[in-house]
Amino acid sequence: MMDSELIWRISGGSGDGIVSTSDNFGKAIMRSGLNVFTHRHYPSRIRGGHTYAEIRAGPTELKSRGDGYNFLLALGDSFGRNQKIDSAYYGNERIKPLTENLYDLHNGGVIVYDTGIIDIEDVPDFSEQVAENNWHVYPIDLRSIAKEEGRDIMRNTAGIGATAALLEMELAPIEALMKAAMKGPIFEQNLTILRNTYSMVADTFEFTHDIRFPSGEHNETQALVSGSHAIAYAALDEGCRFIAGYPMTPWTAAFTIMCGILPDVGGISEQVEDEIAAAALAIGASHAGVKAMSGSAGGGFSLMSEPLGLAEMVEQPIVLLEAQRAGPATGMPTKTEQADLEHVLYTSQGDSTRIVLAPGDPKEAYDQTRMAFQIAYGYNIPVILLYDQKLGAELRNIPLSFFDRDPDPSMPGTIPESDLIDAPHHPSGKYHRYNYDAKDGVSLRSIPGQKHGRFHASGNEHTQEGHISEDPINRVLQMDRRRSKIAAIRTYLDDQNVSNNTPYGPISSPYGILTWGSNKGTVEEAVDRLNSSGTSIVKALSVSDLCPFPIQEVTSFVESVSKILVVEMNATGQFQGLVKQQLGAYGDKLYALLKYDGNPFEPAEIVAGFEEKIMGEN
Repeated sequence: MMDSELIWRISGGSGDGIVSTSDNFGKAIMRSGLNVFTHRHYPSRIRGGHTYAEIRAGPTELKSRGDGYNFLLALGDSFGRNQKIDSAYYGNERIKPLTENLYDLHNGGVIVYDTGIIDIEDVPDFSEQVAENNWHVYPIDLRSIAKEEGRDIMRNTAGIGATAALLEMELAPIEALMKAAMKGPIFEQNLTILRNTYSMVADTFEFTHDIRFPSGEHNETQALVSGSHAIAYAALDEGCRFIAGYPMTPWTAAFTIMCGILPDVGGISEQVEDEIAAAALAIGASHAGVKAMSGSAGGGFSLMSEPLGLAEMVEQPIVLLEAQRAGPATGMPTKTEQADLEHVLYTSQGDSTRIVLAPGDPKEAYDQTRMAFQIAYGYNIPVILLYDQKLGAELRNIPLSFFDRDPDPSMPGTIPESDLIDAPHHPSGKYHRYNYDAKDGVSLRSIPGQKHGRFHASGNEHTQEGHISEDPINRVLQMDRRRSKIAAIRTYLDDQNVSNNTPYGPISSPYGILTWGSNKGTVEEAVDRLNSSGTSIVKALSVSDLCPFPIQEVTSFVESVSKILVVEMNATGQFQGLVKQQLGAYGDKLYALLKYDGNPFEPAEIVAGFEEKIMGEN
């Protein structure tokens, strides 16, 4: 960690407002001129259970969460069950927001804990740990401070006041956000609590710690967004006006954002009874001529297997989101993992025709979501965006100008009604919707209601006009045509000005790190650290094109180095397996670094893995 950085963690119980408090504090920090990167950890419980949110802040660009943290605001779990009962299976839950966060706190770090909920006598060996790690502890009855002016829940505001005082941070950005979000007595109560706590801490305590609020300045207006925000904004800019879904962590974030803004642009959102219905409704909306999307997490996406196969067979454009979480079955529903790669590539029966993109950060999430709609509605094919809880929930600041793009509601894979009269038809008058001779395999679709556009849409193998057929010659022609889209889309992706796959680091480096999806920024920070001595040891390639796979690009990278560390968050090395399958060689160059405990990589873990697995053998 750099001395100029603050890594602040607020911990409490699920339902105590930890996330909303950290989100607002993150905005205030951003508006103070700093760059921000957040991380969220929460249980799969509505109320109670240890949760925390983390903000890393500094004057330079931040690509990852940090290694541990240096400031802890422990509010305690106000919904904790079975406190002080020795036989309780989960122990004393009230104190876990303190006890379960001590391991990652830096030497010399700051601890503020709420004495109104946490009895320090219940924390084993606390004094010894404080002395050993040179922690600076500030016990404050935040609960009583909040109750004097309002309610218990406002102890979050008291905690922010204490934080700001201890960091010697100006209150103006925090107060401005509160004024915008709150009205009437609620605002006045929170404002008083914030200021009173700030003054009390400043007047009562002698500050023995060295951590202070960093200074920085932005050159332009910033937005604090997650990958879920970026996906939703991109879908709207590409003309998506329909979404259907069923809530399931962590896909729910993008679904909720879309549901909140679609009505403002004349769109429709539907929460339905299950994921089969959600995907089917979205396919139906697309068939009717609307740009549509759906999605789920891994378990719900399993149910979408059948409608996904239908979309492939009837060549219906659709964008589906798959937000990975730790599985199988329910697994750890609120924790991150990258173990659905093979599931997404191969789910649904038969030889599949789908595209899979895995963005690595919010900027890529925006760009690749727009590309997903362009491919889906240009080539009449389902496109899947594969991401995870890490990318979907982490917030980071991005210049607002990044989103200043022209909208694109076009659907180039749809035939204009004026062209239908001259298009190929069956003698019965039905349109050759599945024309054998279509360029790049893309037989233009017609929309129900277009004159001369009548055809059958059948999940069975079918003739050019859509009638069921089991003729062997027809089967081969249709299968080959559908499959030919994949090669055409690979050519389309290769012809873009900027690749979806991001190289990083000195070109001449003898070693490489290969990764995919949300690990991108963490790997890049690890590369910078490994090269910090001035030597060009390592470079990286972060891959987003999972299907069709960028064989030439990855081959070129692999051939340019002697050893490669493959970084991914699963237990079976699914991405490494895909690389070996697609390249057909180079397996002796690949060394796996896997993590599957529900937490994302920290940069130091990748540095250590590289030094052990790559440099350790030299």
